[in-house]
Amino acid sequence: MSTTTVPAPEEKRSLLARIFAVPSAGPFLVLALFCVIFASINERFLALQNISLILQQTVVVGTLAIGQTLIILTAGIDLAVGAICVLGTIVAGKMATLGYDPVLSMGVAILLCTLSGTVAGGLISGLKLPPFIVTLGTLGIITAALRLISAGGAFPVDDEFLSWTGNGELIGGFVVTYGVLAMLLLYALVWYLLNQTKWGRHVYAIGNNPEAARLVGIPVRRHLLSVYVLAGLLYGIAAWLALGRIPNADPNSLQTANLDSITAVVIGGTSLFGGRGGLVGTLIGALIVGVLRNGLTLAGIDPLWQDLITGILVIVAVAFDQLSRGRR
Repeated sequence: MSTTTVPAPEEKRSLLARIFAVPSAGPFLVLALFCVIFASINERFLALQNISLILQQTVVVGTLAIGQTLIILTAGIDLAVGAICVLGTIVAGKMATLGYDPVLSMGVAILLCTLSGTVAGGLISGLKLPPFIVTLGTLGIITAALRLISAGGAFPVDDEFLSWTGNGELIGGFVVTYGVLAMLLLYALVWYLLNQTKWGRHVYAIGNNPEAARLVGIPVRRHLLSVYVLAGLLYGIAAWLALGRIPNADPNSLQTANLDSITAVVIGGTSLFGGRGGLVGTLIGALIVGVLRNGLTLAGIDPLWQDLITGILVIVAVAFDQLSRGRR
């Protein structure tokens, strides 16, 4: 006589616990839930054209969120991501408008963005200033610089080299832009750095406990500086990707980039207290931000309410992170 073994409730709970122990499982479920909700509200949400649009709208914030993830993993935060990215678009747009070679223009723009990250990282790692204060000051300085450089105007993005990231291929009714491919490639490269190299392990160690990291021989200041340098480089590349999506380089663009990048990182499971998280969750978090804004727009929700809802999501995500840390 055969018998069937029924898993004990403890085993079932253990399986669920293992599933939710995967850092990206929670964000993925949130993404799936939002997709179900918005698909039920508006049938156009799941159309291939709209899904392609969501991916394109995620490109800039998703790329900025890579740099933001690196900084938050070290228990820092960057409040100037949007301003640095806009600086890159304005410099490249103005130089191209003045007749400079577009390759040179974009190169100078990316260099300036990288330099901005380097200066901020130098102040934080060298003088041990709080990242919040340094990046807040950087935000103010760059915002003022943008007004001076642009003189309140915008610069048309009509050069093929500057805007090529907005081009793409049509695959079965689904448009895949080069910007989306570039963003995914950046995620893969930085994921490898974080998870397969000694540099990445040191980043996590510094975020967990910088003093302990120093005592075991990790050059904390040098590694912390390298994080901000790489983040600045990523913001510069994000500026190039942004030029593929906008008709004009405008100093007033990307107003919600700071909030959206932090939201993507935190909702993606990276702890604001440092040392825990990763880029898979950040990518899902960036998609959540894109899906949320797109779905609310299709539902006719005012952008101000969208910012309010996004802010609430950040607070809820941080609260869950704090509770989970308390349980540990």
